[in-house]
Amino acid sequence: MTKTILLAGAAAIAIAGTAQAQTGPAPAAPRAEAGQQGVLVFVPAFFAEQRPNTALDMVQRIPGFSVVDGDGSRGFEGSVGNILINGARPASKTDTGSSVLSRTLASQVERIELIRGGAAGIDMQGHGVVVNVVTRQESSTQSILTANYWAFDGGQDLAAGTYQFTAKHGETSWGVTLSDGVSMSDANGEGVVVRRNGAGAIIRQEDYWNDQYGGSTSVRGNLATPFAGGKIDLTARWGVNDYVSQSLQTGLGVRRENLFGTEGSSGEVGVVYTRPLDDRLDLETRFIHQFGEGDAVSTSRTRLGAVDDPEQRFESVDESSETIGRALIRFERSPTLTYEAGGEVAYNMLETDQAFSVGGTPIPLPSASVKVEELRGELFGKATWRLRPDLNLEGGLRLEASEIRQSGDADQEKSFFFAKPRLLATWTPMANTQVRFRFERELGQLDFGDFAASADLDDENVLGGNADLEPEQRWISELTFERRFLKDGIVSIGLRHDEIVDAIDVIPLDMGLSAVGNIGDGTLDQLALNVLVPMDWAGFSGGKLGFRNTWNHSEVTDPTTGRTRRISGVRPSQPVFTVQQDIPSWNLQWGGAYIVSLYQFSYDPDQTSGFRGSDYLEAWTEWKPTPTLALRLQVNIWDDFNVERTVYADRTPARPIAFVENRFVDPRTFVQVRVRKTF
Repeated sequence: MTKTILLAGAAAIAIAGTAQAQTGPAPAAPRAEAGQQGVLVFVPAFFAEQRPNTALDMVQRIPGFSVVDGDGSRGFEGSVGNILINGARPASKTDTGSSVLSRTLASQVERIELIRGGAAGIDMQGHGVVVNVVTRQESSTQSILTANYWAFDGGQDLAAGTYQFTAKHGETSWGVTLSDGVSMSDANGEGVVVRRNGAGAIIRQEDYWNDQYGGSTSVRGNLATPFAGGKIDLTARWGVNDYVSQSLQTGLGVRRENLFGTEGSSGEVGVVYTRPLDDRLDLETRFIHQFGEGDAVSTSRTRLGAVDDPEQRFESVDESSETIGRALIRFERSPTLTYEAGGEVAYNMLETDQAFSVGGTPIPLPSASVKVEELRGELFGKATWRLRPDLNLEGGLRLEASEIRQSGDADQEKSFFFAKPRLLATWTPMANTQVRFRFERELGQLDFGDFAASADLDDENVLGGNADLEPEQRWISELTFERRFLKDGIVSIGLRHDEIVDAIDVIPLDMGLSAVGNIGDGTLDQLALNVLVPMDWAGFSGGKLGFRNTWNHSEVTDPTTGRTRRISGVRPSQPVFTVQQDIPSWNLQWGGAYIVSLYQFSYDPDQTSGFRGSDYLEAWTEWKPTPTLALRLQVNIWDDFNVERTVYADRTPARPIAFVENRFVDPRTFVQVRVRKTF
């Protein structure tokens, strides 16, 4: 069977799922937790028609909730996701909430609490909405075996699989996860590159091809057991990874080839110890240590006729680590008032050596070989107060002091101190209506790689390191209105305004280089809309229609031109329409998502670059012939997209255009087949 036939078959199966469903029993409606109208409780009966295999399947079907696993940035406070298991987050940052839920069978879930705006004893970590998955306590053993295959129309096919084993006996549980994963891109394809000069005349037109893929292999172990009057959670992980990105441009007598490859290894150890000190006082301590190393090589080769231009080559070797110690005490003053206080100490390190050469001749770069170290301490206190059953307040203050030290090509130290207040107010006048307000000062997490040089030879861009980089600060004001209807329908509208201090973008350096740096103050205004409408009333039994989008308007002063522009990397809009249907009589679900348009640009001293795309379609269907077997088929189709670069002749405020390059790519359609067996 050819790959084209396979793609057509996948689309046919997805479309076949639109057949009219037979009406089954209505799912149990979520209920409000007694005395806490901001908490909705979903029992297993609510998900029965979908026949979920894992706890993650259940969480992903909660109306109005989207899984956030956190950004994995430095520290723990504020960098973790919006999933709790039995009131606590996982023992490590890489063992995310969704990972834990993916190895928890649905039969082990007692209930799921959707906590909107805060509740007593729940650490929201700055999220407006979190879920708390409460598991059953009986003894059990369970295994989950998952196999994935991605078939690309004309590209590199990929395969992956995981085996997850978990055992529970009384209050002790342990497990092992073996994973063989993949990295992939939905932007691989073929097309044409057209370059025009400032007057619009074509000066280059060549065929284009690219591919990106990679993999990872890892093992993780988990253990949770009573210990010293409390409970200890242990986790450890080790893995290796690799990734390849390649592109090729060809024309009459021309060949331009870019190749990037990286490989490395990483590991982590996490320990969480919790202990009740008395009936109202709890202690939680946490230790996390992450480490990794890797090397990467990027090359660019050009042949014009029979002549080879000098090869450009960028190499890097790096080693990194993060160590966190954290402790907090939680005091339940009353059922309506809870206090927390604690501290966190962290040490972060990145050591990197890099080299750039043209035709074998070394080209010096600012901060090519550096070691960056950060020692950070934080004290925090917070309180959650339920003034009335319909009104909840959470207030807190974090005091952070840090020192960043650089050695090697750059030798300097910087000290910082920041006070980070947070206020979250939640008003729930009725069980299906809620208003949330958040005011908070957030401190951006520095990417230590920005202190060192880097390169993107595909776009002819080499960045120097910036020894003077400082954290970005944001004063955030956010207001969200949420209304639930028809059992699992929802409409949510959010308004947000950010006052940004020391915005991070790209700045000009000497020698015609650029670097990631602070470019001054800026603003971000945001409107977020999320709508999900059950369609049983219209005869579309078990069906739901949805729409979501976030409109962003950002402003910052460009350091090269002095003019106001958008902030790099912020998408102005990305509207998504969704449809899904459950057909219980067939043990089948199907759905799809359609992205009308998407675009994103970055603004460097020498060029403006980004992409524009439209008509992105994802369709899927999942069949569960037995309660322990799930077969999923998904097809992704994307219309042509345009990667655009405007390169300027110089860095004067006028910025005359040297050329405009458009890379029109027809991305490959691909199909994913997933088989999951639980036992």
